[in-house]
Amino acid sequence: MDYNSLPADELEKLLKQEQKAYKKLQKADRNVDMTRGKPSKEQLDIAMPMLENAAKCDFFMSGVDARNYGEPAGVKQARELFGELLGVKADEVIALDGSSLDIMYNVVQFAMQFGVLGSTPWNKLEKVKFICPAPGYDRHFAICENFGIDMITVPMLSDGPDMDLVEQLVRDDESVKGIWCVPKYSNPTGIVFSDKVVERMANLKPKAKDFRVFWDNAYCVHSLYDTDDKLKNIFDVARKAGTLDMIYCFASTAKITFAGSGVAVFASSQNNVKDMLKRLSFKRINPNKVNQILHVEFLKNVDNIKKIMAQHAAILRPKFDLFGVRMEEAFPDDQNVTWSTPRGGYFISLDVQGAAKRIVELANEAGVKFTAAGSTFPYRIDDNDSNIRIAPSVPSLEEMDFAIDVLISSIKIALIEESLKIATDDAFFNE
Repeated sequence: MDYNSLPADELEKLLKQEQKAYKKLQKADRNVDMTRGKPSKEQLDIAMPMLENAAKCDFFMSGVDARNYGEPAGVKQARELFGELLGVKADEVIALDGSSLDIMYNVVQFAMQFGVLGSTPWNKLEKVKFICPAPGYDRHFAICENFGIDMITVPMLSDGPDMDLVEQLVRDDESVKGIWCVPKYSNPTGIVFSDKVVERMANLKPKAKDFRVFWDNAYCVHSLYDTDDKLKNIFDVARKAGTLDMIYCFASTAKITFAGSGVAVFASSQNNVKDMLKRLSFKRINPNKVNQILHVEFLKNVDNIKKIMAQHAAILRPKFDLFGVRMEEAFPDDQNVTWSTPRGGYFISLDVQGAAKRIVELANEAGVKFTAAGSTFPYRIDDNDSNIRIAPSVPSLEEMDFAIDVLISSIKIALIEESLKIATDDAFFNE
């Protein structure tokens, strides 16, 4: 509904009606947390056989006792498995512990302290800048803030970042040292980078020789449907372009097995892998190889990983579908309220122009928590105050239904309030 076309008295009537419905939802005294993209209990239970069969695992499968020291780059079979999954060679993979975010943080910290392949350490430079496509992942932005790295916001388009702007920024400014990318089922928009975007990304001509593409392939096998969306292999393009050193790839099993207790990987050129292992050698001897063996035996191969992920999709898909159906019923053909319809990943991106903060505030007061408005932008600055990240994975379908009731009511109240303010101001100035 276009509330802006209604007179003030009609808006006041509608506001009272919606406030009444909202207060009824408040009285339900529910608590639904949709702030983060976490697997639900049902999803986590899928991997329980991995623990139940732990004692039967072959801890000598690589020829080395995985329970002892050694293999600083991880178990050979784990590197092979993730190499196949990511489309790289096994010796271009380091299999590490449970958090890809931890690896990303380490990579930035190492660059700050020691430089990149012999370059000047970033903390000795006057300025260090990162390109941050937005809406994007708040934890990427937090890493930059932690190290005092300036963030340059670049719009996220329907097929990936605005590459015209990205190419210009890296070509003209030597202080631009990196770009954050979630190339498949991007957080929070759910888009998949097009072949053309991947090709242009791998063929960037940065002024800074130590510029790196931070390719966070967190959702590489996280389709919600039987037909997976294909992401062009950036490593294949980079090999042909001679830019393999420019690509840092990250992934993990956080949303395949156990969040924070799985296997995370760093994939890149052999030059970067060698440098990374050197830096890591001062802080640890080897990763948790016992856990890697458990994962190799449970995951088995890429085809089996896809079967496991189909079980996850069967749990997640109804929640995403419910959101789309309910929102379409509430806001049919409403240009003021738009949302993404992702085919994979963990998030839905909702946009309501000029009302995101108020909507999140209202929802929170009715027991439904969303990530703070603005979080999907660098420095938490959403100029349009429009974007809200929806994380539907944890709630049950019944909880989702309630949360959507609250969200719809909150959107209507926020929009009516804004339209009423405009109508009242217009009436005042027309007196």
